[in-house]
Amino acid sequence: MVWKFMLVAMGLLLVFTTARAESPAAIDVAKFSSGTVGQAMPEGWKPLTFVKIPKQTVYELVKDGDTVVVKAVSDASASGLIKAVNIDPKEYPIVRWRWKVESILKHNDVTRRDGDDFPARLYITFAYDPDKVSFGKKLKFKAGQAIFGDIPIGALNYIWDTKAPVGAIVENAYTDFAQMVVVESGMQKVGLWVSEERNIYEDYKKAFGEEPPLMNGVAIMTDTDNTKERATAYYGDIQFTQVGK
Repeated sequence: MVWKFMLVAMGLLLVFTTARAESPAAIDVAKFSSGTVGQAMPEGWKPLTFVKIPKQTVYELVKDGDTVVVKAVSDASASGLIKAVNIDPKEYPIVRWRWKVESILKHNDVTRRDGDDFPARLYITFAYDPDKVSFGKKLKFKAGQAIFGDIPIGALNYIWDTKAPVGAIVENAYTDFAQMVVVESGMQKVGLWVSEERNIYEDYKKAFGEEPPLMNGVAIMTDTDNTKERATAYYGDIQFTQVGK
């Protein structure tokens, strides 16, 4: 199976746009709430599809209560929505978003390739900066680049898992260039809107042991292609902010 992580990177090459702050304190990467109900694609976002996975997750803008959000329905499928950005995680280290899932998966496992499915996940990818990468990682990056082309040096996957403990950071089952951060786990909050906040700068340093380069992509994805299950999730607005804002 082609790494989902690498395909996220390839998708970024096709959709490059730069997110700019509306104010010095915040960057609104996703304003799904300003979208139109029934619209398949939020403004500024592009589909992220995988050549070897023919069945795609269905995304659309719907109204949940008084707010427009993205609804994702996955039925033994995988695809995402993606937006390229150019954001300094040291200047804007805080990411905030809302999400809701209707169920968790029975057979996913964050440590296994055949369990690499999640009802909801938020990707953040990072650009290659040779000044912020260890020598060993540079060599691995060059090898990966020779096979896959222009790829990010790392990715944080914020996930809603079934059983892994909240706060755990687990190496991706396919590549150590991606790290999985368990933000929610289990049934307790299923069916509820949950507001999340993470410090990307600190998470990257903890996950990779080095200073993060610029963020170059944000993606949302609900995928069940490995477990062959069904999942429905909802995603609200996504914002990057400075500390204390």
